[in-house]
Amino acid sequence: MSVGRKAVAPFAALLLSACAGGVIPPSANGPAPTRPPSGESATRPVPATPRLPVPVTPAVTPAPDASGTAVALGVTRGPDIASLIPSGERSRLALQAFRISCPSLMRRTDQSGLTRGSDWNNACAAASSWPEASASEFFSRYFEPVQIGDGTTFVTGYYEPEISGSRTRQPGYDVPIYRRPTDLIEVDLGQFSDSLKGRNIRGKVNGTKFVPYDDRSQIVTGSLAGRGLELAWAADPIEFFFLQVQGSGRLNLPDGGVMRIGYDGQNGRDYTGIGKLMKDRGLIKAGSMQDIMQYLRANPVEGAAIMNENKSFVFFRELTGAGPLGALGIPVTPEATVAADPKYIPLGAPVLLSLDRAEPAGVWIAQDTGGAIKGANRFDSFWGAGARARGIAGGMSARGSALVLLPIGSAARLARP
Repeated sequence: MSVGRKAVAPFAALLLSACAGGVIPPSANGPAPTRPPSGESATRPVPATPRLPVPVTPAVTPAPDASGTAVALGVTRGPDIASLIPSGERSRLALQAFRISCPSLMRRTDQSGLTRGSDWNNACAAASSWPEASASEFFSRYFEPVQIGDGTTFVTGYYEPEISGSRTRQPGYDVPIYRRPTDLIEVDLGQFSDSLKGRNIRGKVNGTKFVPYDDRSQIVTGSLAGRGLELAWAADPIEFFFLQVQGSGRLNLPDGGVMRIGYDGQNGRDYTGIGKLMKDRGLIKAGSMQDIMQYLRANPVEGAAIMNENKSFVFFRELTGAGPLGALGIPVTPEATVAADPKYIPLGAPVLLSLDRAEPAGVWIAQDTGGAIKGANRFDSFWGAGARARGIAGGMSARGSALVLLPIGSAARLARP
């Protein structure tokens, strides 16, 4: 997913899939890049810690997904969760993340159809003073689980990259990081036709016509140069490409300082996952971040052309407060935030993941969205910044079951008999 975000995007998923995404094949451990990435030490994916997931509950009456929401897909009551919620750091962090989500939960319209704003009042009131040492008890006391559809889940990971950068152009820093151009226009098509409600396009005016905005290849070859749009300069075009996939990151400056940048728009062109292109062409095998980087560095001319096949280009702004920000407009929490599809999961709601990999199992809070995070029970877990986060997120691929935790009493309106 949003970091501020397009939303903060899933790392492995966005590299391997197009925006609409599908189920992504599991990543395998790949070799380290041929040289350390700028700003971060080279990192292999963190080896998976196996775990046996809790089986899903058989859905009583599968429903056709007519409207593309959780309610249309079908809601089944889940099992008792008191023994399923682990105590410890994951639940403690989830309680912290839930607290800061509460104002949005109580005022937002829930696209999934699962809850009303008032449903969250009691849980949010209790969360404000609940002791973090007993966070798992909070979730088991104030929530009841429901399963959306068949409950089968797939989880990837994302993180906040750190790369070498400079506020000014100087030797070794010559990759421009652009602000959002003033001539980039977003059009709400729903204003022109009811059949197009919810659909937006981006482009620019050329004479009397509205045309697509410059694509990646045009921008990297200088179509925006000389307009004063340079926010900063990166040292490495490959690292900057991956930062664009994530939607935000940190620039490690030559003087030892740090500049944080966040998503401020995109050129409107469709996203193309270069990992899938490279796998389909037999250029890489496993498709991990490390495999992709190694090929791009070893084949700079071909690599630049492959990166340009992803016509999407992301613009940035400097972040000076807390962050990175998720789709709720609040900071996402490392190892507690997941990106989800708001048509199936209320943004701000807890989800309980039981997976075949131990690291992401437990309670998370759906505080973000992502271009490839579409459909029920599809999640992208946020791991923070630094080498550990990069290692886990770059190789994250976990499967199992998911339960959405709804405030006590709200499931009675939804669950099938």
